[in-house]
Amino acid sequence: MSASPASLIPRPLLFWTGVALTCAGVVEHLWMFIDSASMNFHMARMGMSSAMWAAMAAIVVGVVLSGFAVVPPRTAGPAAPPALARTTTASRRRLIAVLSFALLVDQMKPATLAFIAPGLRAEYHLSASDVAWLPTVALSGTVLGSLVWGRAADRIGRRATILLASLFFLGTTVCGAMPTFTGTLVMCGLMGLAAGGMLPVVYALMTESLPPGRRAAIMVLQAGLTTTGGYMAASGVAAVLIPLAGWRVTWFAQLPLVLILIALNRWIPESAAFTARQTRTAKVPASALFKRPQTAKTLVVSAYALAWGLVYWGFITFLPSQLESAGQHGMSAATLLFISSLLAIPTCALGAWLYVRWSARGTMVVYAALTVAALLTLAAVGLDGSRPILLATVMVLFAGTAGVIALIGPYTAEIYPMAIRGTAGGWAAAVGKSGGAFGPPLIALILSVPGGIRTAAMVVALPMVLAGLAVAVRGSNPQATAQTPEGATPLDAELDELVSSEAVAAQAAATTQLPGRGGTAR
Repeated sequence: MSASPASLIPRPLLFWTGVALTCAGVVEHLWMFIDSASMNFHMARMGMSSAMWAAMAAIVVGVVLSGFAVVPPRTAGPAAPPALARTTTASRRRLIAVLSFALLVDQMKPATLAFIAPGLRAEYHLSASDVAWLPTVALSGTVLGSLVWGRAADRIGRRATILLASLFFLGTTVCGAMPTFTGTLVMCGLMGLAAGGMLPVVYALMTESLPPGRRAAIMVLQAGLTTTGGYMAASGVAAVLIPLAGWRVTWFAQLPLVLILIALNRWIPESAAFTARQTRTAKVPASALFKRPQTAKTLVVSAYALAWGLVYWGFITFLPSQLESAGQHGMSAATLLFISSLLAIPTCALGAWLYVRWSARGTMVVYAALTVAALLTLAAVGLDGSRPILLATVMVLFAGTAGVIALIGPYTAEIYPMAIRGTAGGWAAAVGKSGGAFGPPLIALILSVPGGIRTAAMVVALPMVLAGLAVAVRGSNPQATAQTPEGATPLDAELDELVSSEAVAAQAAATTQLPGRGGTAR
């Protein structure tokens, strides 16, 4: 029998009690924010009242209760494999829509940081170096979150991990009511922790819930369009609400979206394939990512993600200010960001088509090459070239990087075995986002030496060249796996050989008709 929607949460009463407590704590903070309207919505140095401390305690208790409620209970012994639920085209479309909405909410979190910095700096009377801690702390949180949630997805399930991240989203909306800059940093770090792992977990669930064929194209499009949509939604909220109620309102404005996401949980089923695997194999350690036969995959994915992180978080972060300093081209930061968002749509559509119709590896190499070509052009002509060349180069750079980030997540989800798919996706996301931790200081240092932007372009082009070569030479081909009768079974057999008992290994060998059937138990 398939589970009813209500039973998808192991302890529903405890879960909704926790959600209610968390909401009560958030609403109390929201009321305090509304009460500050007479002070221009400035809450700096107001102090933490007893009511605020009580509300914070309610949030912590509520998140803990709800988190405990969604974690599947441990069974005393091996369970029977569950019957696979019958899926329909309508249910798959519903799943795609809900997960796309989850990614949209997820992408709004880091995108909002770009719009709150001016108001936050003015209210707290911060220097430029002080306010720079905000993105650093938030991005460091996303790195940690990618590792934590990716691993959690392989231990407690994809659905439970998505719900846990959503609960963290709900609790950390109170970032908009922190009276001190230190409190804001802490809450933004926790918000980054929640946002860091949503992408890899969603890709793992999509890979296991959609049939092969157009699955990869859907995921690539989803990755690119939700990134674009998240930025556009954050910019729209900021443009409308910040002039009315200040920078703090941008966090509270996301509260209804998070509540909708939690309410839609009934349409996020657990991966049936993941559940079935949990009943027949032991847990696979995270260290399996760095053991054969996964070592080459991990090195290739890491190189590709790190190269993107250096270009995006390092080089592109400084490009708008460098162009504005040049002056003569009339290129504003706003124009560049608009171009970046606009180009992501056709870029990701083309990438999805090439990924499915041509070659996954080839598509990744093409977008890496586009990024390298743009960087080398900037290194050759600098910012003193003609306006048409500069505009074309910047457009190609944004197109290349948009394609790279849209491809890396789905690619990682498809090439790794199910047992470590979430862990692998979390690792790739963490490596890419780590560029936000050391990329900006590195580029700032390079910009201070002779050569400036030209030298910086050359420096970040080199890792992308190496990453493209690594994909071309040692990259895996997801299409080859998708075309086999058993889908991802050959990938899972690799892990069975590595960590399973003799009986499980023999069963996997019999199922997939692979050689090496008589392996010894470890």
